[in-house]
Amino acid sequence: QVQLVESGGGLVQSGGSLRLSCAASGRTFGTLATGWFRQAPGKEREFVARLSRSGRLSYYADSVRGRFTISGDNAKNMVYLQMNSLKPEDTAVYYCAAATTTVRKVDDVEYWGKGTLVTVSS
Repeated sequence: QVQLVESGGGLVQSGGSLRLSCAASGRTFGTLATGWFRQAPGKEREFVARLSRSGRLSYYADSVRGRFTISGDNAKNMVYLQMNSLKPEDTAVYYCAAATTTVRKVDDVEYWGKGTLVTVSS
């Protein structure tokens, strides 16, 4: 089993930045594909960003590309999401996700964290 714990959420003004962290236990990130999803109130959970299993490739949703950066540290079993130029529409609960193959979409995910709330005020 893999346990994922997110941290770093909070309240920030529009245009500000936050860095989310995800700590894993139970299995090393080097054997898993990892990523971030988010769910805004009243909306479905959606893909935000992901790393390939090797950690060398990253992919982003169009809505965050150029503003968000995903990175990983396999030695520390950590994944990060640096969020810059935040907008009110980025307000959501952000979830860390992992799987043995890929985390391109919700159905791919085998392991979820409990989420961390990001609120962007206008």
